[in-house]
Amino acid sequence: MRRVPEPRELADLPYAHRLEPFGGELERERSYEWVHVDGREFDEVDGGSAHFTESALSSVTFTRGRYRRTLFDGVWLHHLRAVGSDFAESRWLDVECGAGLLAGAEIHGAEMRRVVFHHCKFDSVNLRVAALREVDFVDCLLRDVDFGGATLTDVSFPGTTLERVDFARAKLSRVDLRGAVSLGIRSVEALKGAVISSPQLFDLAPALAQHVGLTVRDTD
Repeated sequence: MRRVPEPRELADLPYAHRLEPFGGELERERSYEWVHVDGREFDEVDGGSAHFTESALSSVTFTRGRYRRTLFDGVWLHHLRAVGSDFAESRWLDVECGAGLLAGAEIHGAEMRRVVFHHCKFDSVNLRVAALREVDFVDCLLRDVDFGGATLTDVSFPGTTLERVDFARAKLSRVDLRGAVSLGIRSVEALKGAVISSPQLFDLAPALAQHVGLTVRDTD
């Protein structure tokens, strides 16, 4: 099993000494490097195609914003709230997100690589046709999350609760579900390429039997 990085504090970041407070407004197609966005609320902002590099966002709220094709590269996110915002086709590279909330967020078609979510809540999040590689959901809650048609490679869910999560037509490779607290999964036929534990297999047995048309009957 791949080792999951431990959560870090702001001061632990290798670029912490370079960070400068950010007091402006987010704009489309702007590059933001070594900025610390702290305690800000962005309502219905269009920041599409912006680039954040080696930056930190703490206690930041995005509400009904448009951030398509935004790049987060080497970014630390803490207490992030993204409600009803559009991050479709965004790129997340070497990102750490702790204690975040993503609700009603559109992240379809996104690319995530070497990303770890610690103690985050995903509620009604659209991750269809996204590409996730080396992504860890640690002690998270995923409720009504749609991975339909997505590609997941080297993804793990230690300590995470999955409720009504949809993997329909997803492509899974080395997806480790053994550490998940519960597997509330739709489209169990799409779990080819995942690893589960023996107790989880028993939990999934009714859904698997239904999928293959198997009738389980102990008595006449």
